[in-house]
Amino acid sequence: MMRRKKIVHQDLVPTVAIGKNGVTDQIIEEIKKQIKNRRTIKVKLHGESKLSRLDIAHEIAKRSNTKLIDVRGFTVVLTRKKRSSE
Repeated sequence: MMRRKKIVHQDLVPTVAIGKNGVTDQIIEEIKKQIKNRRTIKVKLHGESKLSRLDIAHEIAKRSNTKLIDVRGFTVVLTRKKRSSE
């Protein structure tokens, strides 16, 4: 499992950036759109928040119905949730 995390971080570039406006509905919709086309995406966190980065990552995963893989620094890695039929 650890090797997969390392590969994910090396091979992906952030495709979504969350700025000072935080986790908006538009951001969540963009994440949902991208996760349909890709299995895994990176999200870059910018700006300041009273919430911890881990709390923000969990909020993003919950609202976008994705699985949180990793949080490193200001980067969040998300993937599609497995369907029960898989």
